[in-house]
Amino acid sequence: MDQAELTTEQVLSRDIPWETYMSTKLISSTSLQLLRRYDHRSESHRAQLLDDDGPSYVRVFVRVLRDIFKEDTIEYVLALIDEMLAANPKRARLFHDSTLADEDTYEPFLRLLWKGNWYIQEKSCKILALIVSVRPKNQNGVVSNGEASNGKKPFTTIDDVLIGLVKWLCEQLKKPFHPTRGVPTAINCLATLLKEPVVRSSFVQADGVKLLVPLISPASTQQSIQLLYETCLCIWLLSYYEPAIEYLATSRTLPRLIDVVKSSTKEKVVRVIVLTLKNLMSKGTLGAQMVDLQLPQVVQSLKAQAWSDEDLLEALNSLEEGLKDNIRKLSSFDMYKQEVLLGHLDWSPMHKDPLFWRENITNFEENDFQILRVLITILDTSSDPRTLAVACYDLSQFIQNHPAGRIIVTDLKAKERVMKLMNHENAEVTKNALLCIQRLFLGAKYASFLQV
Repeated sequence: MDQAELTTEQVLSRDIPWETYMSTKLISSTSLQLLRRYDHRSESHRAQLLDDDGPSYVRVFVRVLRDIFKEDTIEYVLALIDEMLAANPKRARLFHDSTLADEDTYEPFLRLLWKGNWYIQEKSCKILALIVSVRPKNQNGVVSNGEASNGKKPFTTIDDVLIGLVKWLCEQLKKPFHPTRGVPTAINCLATLLKEPVVRSSFVQADGVKLLVPLISPASTQQSIQLLYETCLCIWLLSYYEPAIEYLATSRTLPRLIDVVKSSTKEKVVRVIVLTLKNLMSKGTLGAQMVDLQLPQVVQSLKAQAWSDEDLLEALNSLEEGLKDNIRKLSSFDMYKQEVLLGHLDWSPMHKDPLFWRENITNFEENDFQILRVLITILDTSSDPRTLAVACYDLSQFIQNHPAGRIIVTDLKAKERVMKLMNHENAEVTKNALLCIQRLFLGAKYASFLQV
């Protein structure tokens, strides 16, 4: 059978030759006794043994993984641990019991991440992520469960584990070791581990954030919805970490999140995206981008739906208020002036907001049309295509909204400068230069019919 398709039930049906391992001194007689008491017993019997003497069983399992290299046996012990933790995840704390201070409980799992077949790697990753996530919070990262003594090899530190896990998880996202389970396994573990500051840091340094972005897309099947949810959970955890936010701000993350939230009916997916957007709104230009991506309308639509989760409703209200604040800030003429005077224009929401132009058109008359003159100068001096495109668009808006717009713009010799840009190599520039010229020639009466 293909090792990648093994199930835990199949593995646990095996008979492992524990006596042979004892006779070859790979396990002790005490370990043999413990294993025979535990092996092939009912779940209730095993639960009782773990309640009575859990750390001793953890010690035996870790030592088998450390000292025995037969694949069947490694798979079997990993399946035992996986079953034990699946029945009660709190048992992961047994790995941090004070009686195990002389055991390097992390090392076998970290080693098996790279050495074993897919079944071994997947189980090692899952177990290691859970063990690490419940470690005592006073563990400072210098050692795992205790000090190495008698000149033995130094213990695996918590930072070793976390950085090693991140490396393996990024490999899965780039080139999965299993065609269908590699990526879901990696995302599932990341959703647990990104609560850790050192994981966020090493994940960003490994350029991992860009590996998440393609996974943010509308989902339909149960498996794909779960993968989408856990991916969005990772993004939410990263939204608390400034270096990650820098990447999120300049990638396709925001439009993808908004696309998903528009179409998703799964409450948990909507909730985690709304909480993420709420976190990101005050960061840099992200609030402006959200307004530009028409998030206020999306939030209105979401609020009209019947959600049962009170946290989600509260988050939607908070997001709506934050967006309103952003619109108020972004639509002020002072902000617009600052942008023009700096000579670097972008598609911030005010440019395409009809209300901004209607309310502020007379402000362009200040200081003998100073801002308009600077806008026209930008057409000669800027080499940035986005700036040129926005400047042309703004001129067309001025012509459209000011009663004497055509005359003023013509007097200021803007027509020749815009016409030059109609042959620009950038399509965005030529499109907006054409729009401006059309409005200049047609006048407000006909220009209102032009579509951007």
